[in-house]
Amino acid sequence: MSTLKILDDDFSNWECIHCGARLTPSPVELVYLDSRFNVELPACPDCGFVLIPENIALGKMAEVERLLEDK
Repeated sequence: MSTLKILDDDFSNWECIHCGARLTPSPVELVYLDSRFNVELPACPDCGFVLIPENIALGKMAEVERLLEDK
């Protein structure tokens, strides 16, 4: 399965709120209503914390949720 690149912004200067390491674009598996999606999101390489930017959570992810719920 391929990883969708959905990041438009540069998060290279962002730090993890848990351990302080720099976030890097990383493949992440998201699960919603038994559907799995592999996407690239900013994540901490040390502790695994994943940042879901607000514009993605309220935009693209919300749209996918609506489509899955309408099935």
